[in-house]
Amino acid sequence: MSQTVLERTTEHIAESAHEASRATSAVVDATKNVAGAVRDAAKQGGDAAEEFLSDTTQRIQRHPILTVAASFAVGFTAGALLGRMMKRR
Repeated sequence: MSQTVLERTTEHIAESAHEASRATSAVVDATKNVAGAVRDAAKQGGDAAEEFLSDTTQRIQRHPILTVAASFAVGFTAGALLGRMMKRR
C-alpha cells in the first residue's frame, strides 16, 4: 500500500512539473511574440516619422516663401492670443 501511495505521489509531482514547464514555455513564447510586435511597431513608427520629415523638408524647399509667410502668420497669431490673455489677467 505504501508503495502505491508513493508511486501516485511521484506521478502527481512529475505531472505537475510537466504542466508547470508547459505553462512557462507558453509564457516565454507569448513574451517573445509581444516583444516582436513592439519591435515591429517601433520600426514602423520610426519609418513614418522619417518619411514625414523628408516630405516636410521637400515641401519647405519647394515653397520657401509660403513657408516663411505661414510661420509669420502662426507666430503673429500666437503672440496676439498670448498678449490678449495677459491683458485679461
